[in-house]
Amino acid sequence: MEVYRDFAAVYDELMDNTPYELWGERLDSLIKKYGVSKPERDAEGLLDSEKNLVVDLGCGTGTLTELMYAKGYDMIGVDMSESMLNIAMKKKEKSGNEILYLLQDMRELELYSTVGTVFSVCDSLNYILEEKELLDVFSLVNNYLFPGGLFIFDFNTEYKYREVIGNTTIAENRDDCSFIWDNYYDPEEEINEYDLTVFVREEGEHFRRFTETHFQRGYTPEQMRHLVEEAGMIVLEMTDADTGEKVTAESERVYIVAREQGKTA
Repeated sequence: MEVYRDFAAVYDELMDNTPYELWGERLDSLIKKYGVSKPERDAEGLLDSEKNLVVDLGCGTGTLTELMYAKGYDMIGVDMSESMLNIAMKKKEKSGNEILYLLQDMRELELYSTVGTVFSVCDSLNYILEEKELLDVFSLVNNYLFPGGLFIFDFNTEYKYREVIGNTTIAENRDDCSFIWDNYYDPEEEINEYDLTVFVREEGEHFRRFTETHFQRGYTPEQMRHLVEEAGMIVLEMTDADTGEKVTAESERVYIVAREQGKTA
C-alpha cells in the first residue's frame, strides 16, 4: 500500500516548520567541499553535465529539490509515492524549473546516466526495513555515481526510536488540519510503527478523516557505516545532524557523507 497517499495533500502544511533552507545550505556546502558537482550550468560535454546532476532520493513534494535547483544544480527527484510527485509536478509547473521527476522505488533505482551527487534526507532511508534491501539501495546509488561522486544522507537512529519517540502520542490542532500520531516501537523487531490520523477541513465545519500506517527502522551509525562500505563507498564524514558535532551514543539523527571510489572517468 502506498504511504503518503492522502497524507500528501496536507504534507507541506504539516511540515511547514521543516528547515528546508538550512538543509539546502548544508547540502550545497558539502557538495562544494567534497563533491564533483559544480553549481553552474554549462554545455562543455557529457561528463561535465553528469557531474552537475544531483538526485534527490525520496524527494516527496519536491520542496528541497526546487531549492537545490535554484542553487544551480541539475535536479532529478525520485519518489515511490505518486501522490507526492503530483504535488512536486505542480510546483515545477509554477516555478518553470527544468526538474526531472521519476516515479520509482529506491530499491529499484534506474537512472539514464551517472550523477555527481545523490542525497536522501528527512528519514527516507528509515523506510527500508531490511539491511539487505538497504545494502541494495546503497549499491544502486554507488553504481550510478560519477567517479568520485557523493552520497549524502541522514537517518534516525535506533536510539531515537527506542528511547525518545517510542510509544508516544503526538497531536496538533490547526484551523484547517489536525493530526494524531500514535507511535509504537518493537524492540525485538527494531521496527517503529506510527499510525497517523488526519482531519482535513473540506467545507464549512465539515472535516474529512483519514488514516495511514507507516513503518520505519532505526539503524546504528556502525550499521550504516558498514553497509556504505560494503556497497563500495568510503565514509568521509559522520556527524550528529542536530549538533553538527561528533556522533554519540545519544545521537538521534545522523548525517553521513560518502564517496564513490571504484570507477575511473
